[in-house]
Amino acid sequence: MTRRPTARPNGRRAGGRLRRTLLAGLVAAAVVVPLSAAASPHVPAPAPVAFTEQTGPLARYAANRANLAEAARMARDAGRDARADKLRAMEADGSARFLAFDGRGKGRVTAVFGDLETADRIAVLVPGSDTTLDTYERFRAGAVALQQRLQAEHPRSAVVAWLGYDTPGTVSTTVLTAGRAQDAAAELVPLLDGLRRMTAPEAHLSLLCHSYGSVVCARTPTGPQVTDVALFGSPGTGVDSAADLPTSARVWAARGSGDWIGGVPHVRLAGLGFAADPVDPAFGARPFSAGSAGHSDYLKPGTESLDSLARIVLGPPTGPAAAPPAAPAAPTAALEASRV
Repeated sequence: MTRRPTARPNGRRAGGRLRRTLLAGLVAAAVVVPLSAAASPHVPAPAPVAFTEQTGPLARYAANRANLAEAARMARDAGRDARADKLRAMEADGSARFLAFDGRGKGRVTAVFGDLETADRIAVLVPGSDTTLDTYERFRAGAVALQQRLQAEHPRSAVVAWLGYDTPGTVSTTVLTAGRAQDAAAELVPLLDGLRRMTAPEAHLSLLCHSYGSVVCARTPTGPQVTDVALFGSPGTGVDSAADLPTSARVWAARGSGDWIGGVPHVRLAGLGFAADPVDPAFGARPFSAGSAGHSDYLKPGTESLDSLARIVLGPPTGPAAAPPAAPAAPTAALEASRV
């Protein structure tokens, strides 16, 4: 009699596939990273301007615009015309104001859209992988789209686009670990503290965290001024539930139907990966609608995801917690319920 092999439980087979997928990604990253790193030569730039805690926004804006102009000049003199052009474009229309700017290496910048000092609803955008000065325009475009959407409904609103850390490459070993996120969280906390000092006493902040940025937010302790944390396009946060995040804010999560990151294994193995899926009901986040958004589409004008994020930012800071809807198909009901 032929003996049939014993069938493994479905969970074990699935777990094995997830681990193999994760390890395959690591092998690919190990091959690509040295090549992509070699393609990024040093770009000269002046040291960033140092400020005291008492330095107000207007003084920071003026000093950082001068620093940006000098960085563009140095890049041009060094033959780095592409970087120089991108830096010039950052200040071309005069609409952006910079709380911080560092043109060295990949670069760091904190840009403000709207009147920070009078706003009572402020969104802080935390970007994901491959966001640098060289790709800043797409990050800026999302911030502008969000600000325009917020202002159409609530003029006392502002957006802070925070590129305040060295983002990992999408294809790299660092994007699979929390190392960069831990360092970034240590930089994000002072920004939130600074915003508390610079903004109106009644101002409320929302953290909008995209992709690897959700790993950053998951490691950032927030005070009572932060009322909402939204995770979108997230590979996971490194914790098993929303209750494990270092915040008392409402936690939201969504993923568009066109987002490739939905295929990323939600496992954690030997320090690699980010565990539970934030859009899984078991995680405990409030679902919101992201429609058909692809991974880079959440803040595009006219999208369902942009409308949902704007509602989260403009929602009331206090009131009874609204239970998540029974299914993600009815996210609008959850958002409206939170206004009661």
